[in-house]
Amino acid sequence: QVQLVESGGGLVQAGGSLRLSCAASGRAFSTYAMAWFRQAPGKEREFVAALSWNGGSTYYADSVKGRFTISRDNAKKTVNLQMNSLKPEDTAVYYCAARLFNPRSALLEYEYDYWGQGTQVTVSS
Repeated sequence: QVQLVESGGGLVQAGGSLRLSCAASGRAFSTYAMAWFRQAPGKEREFVAALSWNGGSTYYADSVKGRFTISRDNAKKTVNLQMNSLKPEDTAVYYCAARLFNPRSALLEYEYDYWGQGTQVTVSS
């Protein structure tokens, strides 16, 4: 089993940057595909970014491509989301998710078995 805890959220002005981190428990972290989803008030949870279990592939939603970067550090058992050029539209609760090996589709919420509690990101204009 995997337990995930997000951190790094907060308030930032438009155009600024934030780095989210997700700390994972367990010894098999390196075999899990990792992803970030987000949910804005009154909206469905949406895919943001994902990283394959072997670190060989990354996936990004069109809305964040070129601005966000997902990475992982297996030694530290963390997955990070570097968010640059933030926009008010990025305001949401960001969730870390994990799945053993790779999902059929990285952007499908139901493919992920483990979820963090979420961290709030608020971008002011």
